[in-house]
Amino acid sequence: MLGMRIGIDLGTDSIIAYAEGKGIVLSEPSVVVCDAFTGKPVAMGGAALKMTGRVPGSLNVVRPLKDGIVSDFRLTELMLRYYIQKICKSAVLRPFVAVCVPSTVTRFEKKTILNVIMAAGAGNACLIEEPLAAALGAGIGTKKPRGSVVVDIGGGTTDTAVITMGSIAVSSSVKAAGGSITNAIIRYLSRERDIEVGYLTAEEIKCTIGSAVLREEETAMVANGKSIVSGMPLSFEINSTEVYYAIKDELDHILQGTLQVLERTPPELMSDIMDTGLTLTGGGSLLYGMAEMFKRHTGIDTDIAGEPQYCVARGIGAALRNADILRTSSFALSQDELLAASNI
Repeated sequence: MLGMRIGIDLGTDSIIAYAEGKGIVLSEPSVVVCDAFTGKPVAMGGAALKMTGRVPGSLNVVRPLKDGIVSDFRLTELMLRYYIQKICKSAVLRPFVAVCVPSTVTRFEKKTILNVIMAAGAGNACLIEEPLAAALGAGIGTKKPRGSVVVDIGGGTTDTAVITMGSIAVSSSVKAAGGSITNAIIRYLSRERDIEVGYLTAEEIKCTIGSAVLREEETAMVANGKSIVSGMPLSFEINSTEVYYAIKDELDHILQGTLQVLERTPPELMSDIMDTGLTLTGGGSLLYGMAEMFKRHTGIDTDIAGEPQYCVARGIGAALRNADILRTSSFALSQDELLAASNI
């Protein structure tokens, strides 16, 4: 018998969890600080993120998820175990855990992720495709024979899907998203300005003056870094136009994934999409001008969902409350166990 039912948005940059009857109960960065010699975790989540770029040689900062896929199985298991125990506290029964994955992961990758979740303490587990969960979390009706497009811009991947009648008709997943945009700023400053900055500084630049379209009024900010030439610390000014051109290739990559999906979409569904528009979800959609960029290049009205960073987690919660969605739209190691769990 299973206990609490939990939905987890297992993202490259963050882990967001939904508990049935409680709503969003956890939102933490997907970062672990480990002892460099023993590999034992020292800090996780927000505490680990604050240490990024500031740890001594005896510690390593690790992101155990890359491009929406598990890259370090042991640390992912430990991280999930820690968060599951934090959510369930002293509960005796093991929870049923539903986790989101990019739409293009292979069957082998799905089985691997499920095994990690089970090893982390789940009584049973299933996987739900990220764009479908994002659509549910954004309040898009998925059961009608009517096409809708969701573009979920996360930390490691951007998933685009055409959804109709509760299923994904056409989808694409590209490895360009919030994290690659941040890394593009780091590369630009190193290449063009001979300045070295850390990930957190580049993230601040992106969130403060970054944009998916050229701003009508240029803005600027002062940031701190290190001269590659002299090795000395320095303060420097960077403007929004510089940042736009620094990240443009990543933005184009994100956009191409959506354009490819639209090109493969049947005419009748495209007719629906012209009426329903595009919906952006995920934390990456909060970049200034992102909706305008999609509208300019697709000619389709584009909106950003409310609290887009939580859409996937809310969507998993909706699936946990709806046995039909759980049966028809998820992947589990044992479908018999999944049917039993969905009837709890």
